[in-house]
Amino acid sequence: MTLIIAEKPSLGRNIAAGIGNMSRRDGYLEGGGYIVSWAFGHLFSLADIEAYSPPPAGKTGWSMDNLPCFPEKFLFELRKDSSKQVDGGVYKQFKILETLCNREDVDTIVNAGDADREGEIIVRLCISNALHSEKIIKRLWLPDQTPETVAAALSDMKDDAEYDNLASEGFARTYIDWLYGVNLTRYATLRTGALLRVGRVIVPIVKAVYDRDMAIKNFVPEKYYSISSAEETNGCKVELNSKKKFKFNEYAMAERTCEEYNACDAYVENVKSKKDTISPGKLYSLSKLQNVLGKKYKMSMAESLDIIQKLYEEGYLTYPRTNSEYLATAEKDKIKKIVGICANIGYPVVFKDKKTIFDDSKIESHSAITPTYKIPDKNRLTEKQMQVYSTVIRRFVAVFCAEECVARRVEMTVKVGELEEFTLKGLTILEKGWTKYDDSTQKDKVLPPLAKGDKVNIRFAPAEKETSPPKHYTIETLNNYLKNPFRDEKAAIDDSVGADDAAEYKAMLEGVELGTEATRTGIIDNARKSEYINLKKDVYTIMPNGIFLIESLERMKIVMDKFKTSEMGRELKKVYRGESEISDAVELAKLEIARCFKRADAPIEEDTDTGFFGDVVGKCPLCRADVVRNRYGYGCSAYKEGCKFSVNAYICSRAVSVSNMKLLLAEGRTSKIKGFTSRKGTLFDAFLRLENGKCVFDFNDIQRVNTAEN
Repeated sequence: MTLIIAEKPSLGRNIAAGIGNMSRRDGYLEGGGYIVSWAFGHLFSLADIEAYSPPPAGKTGWSMDNLPCFPEKFLFELRKDSSKQVDGGVYKQFKILETLCNREDVDTIVNAGDADREGEIIVRLCISNALHSEKIIKRLWLPDQTPETVAAALSDMKDDAEYDNLASEGFARTYIDWLYGVNLTRYATLRTGALLRVGRVIVPIVKAVYDRDMAIKNFVPEKYYSISSAEETNGCKVELNSKKKFKFNEYAMAERTCEEYNACDAYVENVKSKKDTISPGKLYSLSKLQNVLGKKYKMSMAESLDIIQKLYEEGYLTYPRTNSEYLATAEKDKIKKIVGICANIGYPVVFKDKKTIFDDSKIESHSAITPTYKIPDKNRLTEKQMQVYSTVIRRFVAVFCAEECVARRVEMTVKVGELEEFTLKGLTILEKGWTKYDDSTQKDKVLPPLAKGDKVNIRFAPAEKETSPPKHYTIETLNNYLKNPFRDEKAAIDDSVGADDAAEYKAMLEGVELGTEATRTGIIDNARKSEYINLKKDVYTIMPNGIFLIESLERMKIVMDKFKTSEMGRELKKVYRGESEISDAVELAKLEIARCFKRADAPIEEDTDTGFFGDVVGKCPLCRADVVRNRYGYGCSAYKEGCKFSVNAYICSRAVSVSNMKLLLAEGRTSKIKGFTSRKGTLFDAFLRLENGKCVFDFNDIQRVNTAEN
């Protein structure tokens, strides 16, 4: 008897449909020599800090007493509900799995987790905790959930041990994300008094939106002049836009340049025209599909993934969490059948065996997203489901379309005397071909009918322009940034180093991304739910909570930028390739986290440690109640009784440390504090002192103190 454990009930039902003639039992199905049961996604989760380091007797809540926490061995436990008790449904289903795993007639157990690293470890954890003796463990790997694919996969299962590297990467990611999330979330929350969800990937995502919005907010537009001509020649307008730019105070120079251009003859130096066959776009990876759906239908990444996942579970689409735009060569026969089905329903398609479609070297785990043999009844899909399915099948039809898109490309060179050469490019679609089916159609851009040697009428004139601020991130541009966060750095490398060095440096940045196809959508959605970022229509913006998160982490010197995150991503890929162990990646994470907790002892005038939320720093000069560290600074604990004494934790971009605050309250004046920043950006040193219950700058003795220090 073979026991198949699916990741979730829906997958279990689809596997049972592929087997056929199975009878329902309590928590499983049985028949034909198979038992099919399931988890509910994650039945197990990593234990919390208190399992490794219990708090002191009588103490509840988070504290620094057990931070940082670096377990020697990570412990998994059955998933708990909001009251910290083991979920009843989870417990019941695990007991069913435990009974089934240890049935005497079961000799083989099949891991049928989703075909990714997360699905691999979800079912492995169920088996390792439920099974009390050695049995054969196989892996059911499903690119889609149609009955035909299930039946074929059941006859070609591999040993689960062949997926050990995938599991190792999955466990390494789980451990590392726990280390970052649990340690730094607690630490940052205890420091600030606000719940800050700090994660290895969520912080760089929020920071990307924060940096872009700050760049927009602080952008100062600059006016300049460009010069251009748009005169008609033979009844057609010819637009010539010069590459030259002039500062706003250089209008006279721009005018003189226009006079020089207008004094010259302009003529067509060359015209090239050729027929060309335009290739369709590639099949969709998850990110590329989400980009299109976000741009066209304003679907958030979470919404589109939910719909794509649903269509996958219904058997209409192949596995969604893929980063590839290519198909595996082993899938050619399957694709031939799907192409035939598309032809039967009226699409003009033909099978094409091309390297631009089938390329095993461009596939990490999963092929591109395609339709399956199963064609949905349009009346049974919601409007949004139909939008998603239609987008996928139209791209599939475009790729395998028997009708080519033929266009005429025209490139015209116009020369203005010997001063500047202008290149104009045009495209005229002659035969629409695949563009009739795919929405990403080519647009005509028609050039005037001029021949080599024809004179071109010109009248250049200055035009006032203004530099534009960066654009807010959209679903597409944020997704592209996370897929390739070092695109700008790669471009800079080309400009700054030689060819040999450039190749080496760019190789280090190649393939590095923030998050994965499987996790990125959920993390962005968590950032939205935490109110760090907002998505309105297609545009992401930073929210006050997000600003507080990023600026608080910067003040605490917790560095979690794209460089740190991608470094960890590279280490995880090494685990997947078998080049390093889980422990290597975990140790790297521990070192980074330990640095965040290390608080250097600095001279009091350079001290920036603002302590922890709730720290008592002295007595209020107005009412003698305790002054405590709060979210934004130091305030009197008797504020509810009306005392308004407070001092900001940051004054003129400089932290007021706990040690200096204690000195201020005890003696009425701090030590000299170095590094205040004026509104004009000038650095200065000063004392702080109390004056009638208020904190003010004190510049007395600054010169004397500076002289003594020197």
